[in-house]
Amino acid sequence: MLIQRFIAFAVLVFTALSFAQAPYPQQPIKIIVPFTPGTGMDTIARAVAPKLSERLAQSVIVQNQPGASGNIGADAVAKSAADGYTILMGANTMLMASQMYKNVNFDPVKDFASVSMAAYGTLMLVANPKVGIKSVNELIQMAKQKPGSINFGSPGVGTPHHMAMELFKLESNTFMLHVPYRGSAGYIQDLLAGELNVGFLPVHVAQSQVKAGRLLALAVGSSKRHPVSPDVPTFDEMGVKRIDVDLWYAFFVPAKTPVPIVSRLNTEFMAILRTNEIKELLGRAGLDASASTPQELNQIVVKDYPRWGNVIRSKQIEGE
Repeated sequence: MLIQRFIAFAVLVFTALSFAQAPYPQQPIKIIVPFTPGTGMDTIARAVAPKLSERLAQSVIVQNQPGASGNIGADAVAKSAADGYTILMGANTMLMASQMYKNVNFDPVKDFASVSMAAYGTLMLVANPKVGIKSVNELIQMAKQKPGSINFGSPGVGTPHHMAMELFKLESNTFMLHVPYRGSAGYIQDLLAGELNVGFLPVHVAQSQVKAGRLLALAVGSSKRHPVSPDVPTFDEMGVKRIDVDLWYAFFVPAKTPVPIVSRLNTEFMAILRTNEIKELLGRAGLDASASTPQELNQIVVKDYPRWGNVIRSKQIEGE
């Protein structure tokens, strides 16, 4: 009996050790996109997934789990097993949404481990020509002379377009009236028609309208000029500081995921995002592919979280 127990114990130990030493991955991987198909996050995830599958010799499934401006999908990943088999296709919007809604049960800084940056999307501040505003300084001057006389639109409360303008208002000490829409279509239509005075648009969307003379470019919300619109200055060049409002997209896993797994995923994502094929594919969607180390991504998260929190609290913004 003693010998049988010893053998059984030895088998259990051997099995446990074998499982612990099994190379990652041993089963299909899920990339959770907390928004609907067709969004920037979804585009990135579906572009990268087949390449990741090839490199890891394992199935990689993209699963959309929308709701509450991304909070539902992010919460699901935060509460999943920290084993590298559930990845969040995240963005800086989760740093905003998690602070706009009540009863959010995850912390976007503490409950995720950063893996790699994925892409950037630059926003451009534009004006309808009918307003007669030709520069950021003219916009600030007019907004201060007649508070509330300038309106701006966005695809909805809490969207990056809305938050970018709220940050601009905060830093420039101005007041402009927000007109939220339910999606981009109506917002862009009214901006082009002159029903709206100013607003932020993705640089690739804005530039085509600027070239057509239907909108005027005022500034890009990045730290440097964008190749698509090299003649458009940054806010910093116009004397308005701290308006770095680039959309960024990145990969995360649950906190406490083993470092070797995070490192393996980082290596694979970096290799994929640096290929010309992925750069061109994302470029056609108006996104600039960009990889990073986990440490670099984490520094961005730690910096952006309180910055957007300050805007949300100062402007008393609540999720719809």
